[in-house]
Amino acid sequence: MSIAVLPTLRDPYPSRLDHAISPIAREEPTVWCDRRSNSGPLGPDDLDRFDERGYLIRHGTIGTETVAPFGTEIDRLAAELAPDDRRVIREPGGAIRSIFAPHLLSSLIADVVRSDAVLPVARQLLGGEVYIHQARINLMPGFTGSGFYWHSDFETWHAEDGMPRMRAVSCSIALTPNYPYNGSLMVIPGSHHTFYPCVGPTPANHHEKSLVAQQFGVPDQDTLTKAVDAHGIDQFTGAAGSALWFDCNLLHGSGSNITPLPRSNVFLVFNSVENRLGAPYAAEQSRPEHLAARTATAPIRR
Repeated sequence: MSIAVLPTLRDPYPSRLDHAISPIAREEPTVWCDRRSNSGPLGPDDLDRFDERGYLIRHGTIGTETVAPFGTEIDRLAAELAPDDRRVIREPGGAIRSIFAPHLLSSLIADVVRSDAVLPVARQLLGGEVYIHQARINLMPGFTGSGFYWHSDFETWHAEDGMPRMRAVSCSIALTPNYPYNGSLMVIPGSHHTFYPCVGPTPANHHEKSLVAQQFGVPDQDTLTKAVDAHGIDQFTGAAGSALWFDCNLLHGSGSNITPLPRSNVFLVFNSVENRLGAPYAAEQSRPEHLAARTATAPIRR
C-alpha cells in the first residue's frame, strides 16, 4: 500500500534564513479595490500615489475635538493596566513605550477605528471587509523616547504571525504634532514593491524583546543602503489629527526623540478578512492575541 505524499505549499516570501538570498518582487497588488467603480473616499490621484509610493498622508483625519481627550485617555489606560500586563511595553528605563490592543480598552479609540475618515479608507485600499490585526498607542516622550529600526511589518507578520499575503495596511494617527526632529516616522517610498528576506532564525518568544529593540527580521545595512539609493527617504510630519496610511511591506523606521517635545500616535493595522492568519512561516509558535488577532477577526461594523 502506497502512502500519498502531500505537496509542500510554496512560501512566496521566505525569511529568517540561514543565508542571504536576493530580494523578491511583490506578487500582490498594493491597491485592491476595483478602481473602475470609483467608490470610496480616495480619488484616483490618491490611489495612484499609494500604489506607487506605498504611503499616503491625510491631514485632519480626526479633528481637534477628538484629539483633545486622548491625553487623559492614555493616562487612564496607563494607570489602570497592571505593571506586568503584557499589553504594556516599557523602555529599558521603565517609561511606557507602547500600549497594545487599546481599541478593546477604550471606546474613544474604538470610535476612531469605525469613523468615516478611517474605516472606509481601509476597506477601499484592501478591497473589502477588514478587521484589526493589531493596534497600539506608541509613546515617544521628550528626551527619552527611543526609535524603531528599519523594518517591514509584513516580514514580521508573515514570519511570526502567519499572515499569508500582503493584504494589510497601517494607519498611524498623530496625537501630538509630528515634527522632523521629534522622532517622526521615516519611510522608504516604493520599497513596498520588494520583499527583503532577512537572515537569522526567530528566537523563542522573540516578541518579548523585539517590541523594545528588534534585531531579527531586519534588513542588513547593505540592503538598506541600496534601497535608499534607489528610492530615497520621506518623513511623516503633521499636526495632531494627521494620519499616515502605509502598506504593510513598506520599509520604515524612526530615530530617537532627544527634544523636549513628546510624540505619540495611535497605530491601527487593518487586515483583509480574506487574509486571516495561519501557522507562522518562520517561528516555532504564534504570538499572543494582542499582537496578532486570531479570534477577533470578524469584519468591523460601523
